[in-house]
Amino acid sequence: MARLKEFDEDRAVDAAVDCFWARGYAATSVRDLAEAMGIGGASLYNAYGDKRALFARALERYANRSMRDRIARIEARHHSAEAIRAFVAEIIDRSVKDPDGKGCLLVNSALDVAPHDAEIGKLVGGYLDEIRTFFHRNVPKRLDADAVSGHLLGVLLGIRVLARTGAKRRLLESVARPALDLLETRQ
Repeated sequence: MARLKEFDEDRAVDAAVDCFWARGYAATSVRDLAEAMGIGGASLYNAYGDKRALFARALERYANRSMRDRIARIEARHHSAEAIRAFVAEIIDRSVKDPDGKGCLLVNSALDVAPHDAEIGKLVGGYLDEIRTFFHRNVPKRLDADAVSGHLLGVLLGIRVLARTGAKRRLLESVARPALDLLETRQ
């Protein structure tokens, strides 16, 4: 009979997310992960396979709890261009209020891990495409949704990267403003 897991898997994966997010993939050791997760190294390997598999699981958890939750919450309250404006405003607000300057785990992974690992790159690209798809759904009908949603994704990534350098709200808002101005309704 298989042994039941002797740890809270949700808490353990959340701890792994925090560990990878704070240190980055390359600088995070299996020992760091096991300690943060409150489990032994053997339990980590038995439950998740290896560091890379755990990283993929952590990215999924982060995407669910951050990006997907944000999109669902915003689309429940706002429609069309207002949803996009609310999303961007929340990202800017979150970026300037991040005391550790950790940025976004997906964007960090796109820059640090994806260039060296095609499978992780494909995962991260898929998550970023979900954001682009959110933009696409909410671009006003009079605009080229393909072009504008791609542009908005690029602007969002730029905001997240700039925020990691300590950029202030004023700069981040100035980066977003021209893209958001595209969404204004014309009479």
